[in-house]
Amino acid sequence: MGLTSTGRTGASPGSTVPGSTVPGSTVPGSTVPGSTVPGSTVPGSTVPGSTVPGSVAEALAAVRAGLDYLAAANQTDLAATEQADCLRELAAAESVHLAVTARVLAAFNTGGGFTADGQSGTKSWLCWQTRVTRAAAGAATGWMRRLAAHPAIADALAAGRLSPSWARHLCNWSDQLPEDARADADDVLTGAALDGMELADIAALAEQIRARTAQPDADTGADRFGHRRLYLATHFLGHARLDGDLTPQATAALQAVLDTLGKRVGPEDLRSKDQRDHDALEEACRLLIASGCLPKRAGQPVQIQLSMTLSQLLGLPEADPATAAEIIANGTPVPPGADCDAAITPIVTGTIDYDLLDKLAGRYPGVRSQDADGMAGRAARQLTVAEAVRLLSGPTGLAARLRTGRLTGPAAKVSLPLDIGRTSNLVPSHIRRAVCRRDRRCRFPGCHRRPVDCHVHHLTSRADGGETSVENCCLLCPFHHLIAVHQWGWRLTLNPDGTTTAVSPNGAKTLHSHAPPGQAA
Repeated sequence: MGLTSTGRTGASPGSTVPGSTVPGSTVPGSTVPGSTVPGSTVPGSTVPGSTVPGSVAEALAAVRAGLDYLAAANQTDLAATEQADCLRELAAAESVHLAVTARVLAAFNTGGGFTADGQSGTKSWLCWQTRVTRAAAGAATGWMRRLAAHPAIADALAAGRLSPSWARHLCNWSDQLPEDARADADDVLTGAALDGMELADIAALAEQIRARTAQPDADTGADRFGHRRLYLATHFLGHARLDGDLTPQATAALQAVLDTLGKRVGPEDLRSKDQRDHDALEEACRLLIASGCLPKRAGQPVQIQLSMTLSQLLGLPEADPATAAEIIANGTPVPPGADCDAAITPIVTGTIDYDLLDKLAGRYPGVRSQDADGMAGRAARQLTVAEAVRLLSGPTGLAARLRTGRLTGPAAKVSLPLDIGRTSNLVPSHIRRAVCRRDRRCRFPGCHRRPVDCHVHHLTSRADGGETSVENCCLLCPFHHLIAVHQWGWRLTLNPDGTTTAVSPNGAKTLHSHAPPGQAA
């Protein structure tokens, strides 16, 4: 595919002689049209002298060189036929570009190429690396999935014979058909488009195919459930645009809210229907927030139940009494989980030492340790366990439940809850608020998750002596906190100017954030 006209013979402003490098081109070795790239001639190409690139780099250089030439040219100097050729070929190039982008994205996504830059997915990588909005990134990944499911339509795009707008319609019509009929329908609809049939006639053809293939008792609503979505795009000065495709249940619930809160309040209420619906949605959100029903972190309360034995609490696998006394005298190390940002409920457990139990039971009058399996020995063991529970847990509540509800014998359970502490936050609320005010998003380079979706991460862990302070904490989303940092081993640094630097586990890659955020008030 190429321009059908040979173009202007004169050099355009800013262009260089054939074969020379294009000034300002970011692709090494890019050349202006007219130069040849090593390789064979493109089969079927209408551009005289065009050649097949020998590598991806050469292909990208050729694409960039052609676009640079057209961008630098004075379009008003072109003849009308040349302008028409440009418009037709650029439209075809847009189709090819879409098909190639979708295929490259699919390979990139399947291979997990985004993980090399510490990203959680292809969409977030696109937002960061190609500087597009989340809506644009979502559209790109949407085309990736759409064309993978419709290879015939993808091939027509790759050939430059089908426009993206028509391709979207064809995919949408085909998606409404039973899965086993979609491939044949794609061939029929694509063939009709390539043969010159108008879009309205293709729509009628698609309806005929749907009528012939539809199941009489099919639940049409089930297919639409997968298309549900809601998108909130923030733009100028905090304003946003809301768009979505709601399920019938969500539609009914939202309509009930709008009908209840969006009524006119009197003759002086001159708001339009759209304005009243907007204000009703805002009021509904305010009421929900004021009710206190919203969880505090990322959709659900974050809580860790940290279970440990007395020995683990003291820092050793199974500490004997002498070692335990020494550790208590010298200080207790930081327990497991102390470097996590979550509400932690500590649960201390104990394991019965049967040899010690038999020895203690042998101290009762009339009972010897060798006779522990007898009736008197079993009674002594039960009494010993009951006294230990009462000693460690207090005279009421837990000890009674353990004896009557959980213990049918002294060895019925391998571990016994000895103490359940009160839930507490490792990061005080005032520090969390200051960190959220300062960071305003996940601080891993390229990520923009909101504070409500983030954890507070200790840059220097508590286990290594790090303090819980604003200077030693930053916001990280769950993926970058729990996976990128704690599982993969990325290291994050908060720089003096407020920017962040992330270093890969092997040190081969360093990522930098953009401009520093505002300082906390």
